[in-house]
Amino acid sequence: MAEGYLSLLATQLGTPLWFLITIIIWSAIWKLTALWKSARRNHLVWFIVLAIINTVGILEILYIYVFSKMGKQNKEVAKRPARRKRR
Repeated sequence: MAEGYLSLLATQLGTPLWFLITIIIWSAIWKLTALWKSARRNHLVWFIVLAIINTVGILEILYIYVFSKMGKQNKEVAKRPARRKRR
């Protein structure tokens, strides 16, 4: 039944069925990974954005490799003790 809908969708889009299925799997893997990471780091806003917006994995990849590490770097800088100036 679902294959019939996917076949119809692939025909309407003018793409092969295997390509459509590959894109769906690709997107699902990245989306689930990004949602899991954002939930573990308590990034509620990112979790909501990633859950709502579908960018075929692009936003998810950016979150995993860029944005999620930015907050971590800021926390590490804040934990460092202040240096004393030499006179």
